[in-house]
Amino acid sequence: MRALVSLVTLIAFGASARADAEPPSPTTISIVGTSDLHGHIAALPWLAGYLANLRAARARDGGAVILLDAGDMFQGTLESNLAEGAPVVAAYNAIGYSAAALGNHEFDFGPVGPAPSPVEPGDDPRGALKARAGQARFPFLAANVVDEKTRKPVAWPNVRPTTIIDAAGVKVGIVGVVTAATGHSALPANIAGLDFLSLARTIGDEAHKLRARGAKIVVAVAHAGGECKSFAAPEDLDVCDPGSEIFAVARALPKGSVDAIVAGHTHQALAQRVAGVPMIQSYANGRAFGRIDLTVEKKSGKVVASQVAPPREICPASTAEKCVPGDYEGTPVLADENVVALNAPAFAAARKKGEERLGVQVLRPLPHRRGQETALGNLLADLMRQARPNSDVTVLNGGGLRAGLPAGPLTYGSFYETFPFDNAFASLRLPAGEFRALLARSLVHAGSLVSISGLRAFARCQTAGLDVTLTRPDGKPVPDNERLAITTTDYLATGGDGFFAGAAASVEIGIPMRDALAEVLRTRAGTLDPGDPKLFDPSHRRIDLPGEPPIRCGK
Repeated sequence: MRALVSLVTLIAFGASARADAEPPSPTTISIVGTSDLHGHIAALPWLAGYLANLRAARARDGGAVILLDAGDMFQGTLESNLAEGAPVVAAYNAIGYSAAALGNHEFDFGPVGPAPSPVEPGDDPRGALKARAGQARFPFLAANVVDEKTRKPVAWPNVRPTTIIDAAGVKVGIVGVVTAATGHSALPANIAGLDFLSLARTIGDEAHKLRARGAKIVVAVAHAGGECKSFAAPEDLDVCDPGSEIFAVARALPKGSVDAIVAGHTHQALAQRVAGVPMIQSYANGRAFGRIDLTVEKKSGKVVASQVAPPREICPASTAEKCVPGDYEGTPVLADENVVALNAPAFAAARKKGEERLGVQVLRPLPHRRGQETALGNLLADLMRQARPNSDVTVLNGGGLRAGLPAGPLTYGSFYETFPFDNAFASLRLPAGEFRALLARSLVHAGSLVSISGLRAFARCQTAGLDVTLTRPDGKPVPDNERLAITTTDYLATGGDGFFAGAAASVEIGIPMRDALAEVLRTRAGTLDPGDPKLFDPSHRRIDLPGEPPIRCGK
């Protein structure tokens, strides 16, 4: 009997030894990244279908899926903006996001309600953002957003620097950051009292803390990005913009601090490996998603390999309304009917508002080109001057426009897509000499061109740099000491893009500027011809300059 027990013990011991000797098979953790949705919720039922297939594949092989968003979720469409981004969060909850970084446009809605920025003393400039964070069943991450006074990360409900989740038994830490440019690319009134720290330093510090808390893998989700033209070879960076912000971040990180990066902000795409770190970015407006597969030793949590997939078009060669995505992970992609149902009320409200006609027939499309003078930009600047006829000049930033106007009867919905931000009118008075100096600075430093109405500007490189002269539309010079009545947006007037930084401006309280311009369009009616030289005359430009901004003199 003892011999039998010994034999059984030996067999068991041998089996145990063999099990210890054989390393456990690795598992796959798939990181899926989206960014810059800008309220385009029509794509989300189809994204949910892709995720269902991928999650089923990972469930079969014992892996996991981590779904992350790199910011700018809400602002941009009527269906999202009418409810200050609530439809986006409702869909993201249903799809099962793990976390989302804040983007610079997350601050656009200001207080809860129609006012785009604080009006009353008690208004919270981040009220709408906090409401969306409170609605979310996943955390909003903002590690580098700190209080100017305390220098500590903001402590808003469900907004934190990092989070740790369990993925297939492996602890994964996630740190979220927003571009340092937020300080001059968000509405200044809505980010008052905040500071935006270095991305690389913040990610490195937070990654160290996450690993100290037991995270075996660390992923950075950053509203900062780049641009590459090809994704065939992830290590080939010659096809990429060398000045990409997220590339500089990756190279500045301590080696081994992060295992993957999900990027955003630039509306371009990445599927590259920089300084050994795989990173993805997937355009904008619900066009695509990115994916990184990490091969992980389950026992140690160590990443032993990674694979970066090119951006996956959600609806290739089609639209979200008529999407034919084909197969993914060996199974046909089907729209998630739960997300479709969640979207339905938002689309109904948007359709009712968007179908309102403004009484204008657009004869041919008016395209939007951010770095060039266009009939569209001039039209908006002219409408501003019609709405505020006591202005000597109106100024509109190129980033304030987001789409062209299509041909046909002009609807509120089309106009909204062109001018989606809830800007308010702002006014100020400056000597003409100071205004032309501000315009010259903008042309040298900004990546987009402002649109103006009421004056013409002539810019040329001189020995001392770029020189701008101002004239009336008839060519009469404007003396430097003449004080100009300027109408612009609250964004520019309060320091946005650094244009009127430090100037004393008066911001109007009332309906959004877009709605006031829509009323002007209703009164003018008739047709709108983009070939009208009063809108755009290439031989007589409103801003005559040597090339597209930023202008580099002496190079």
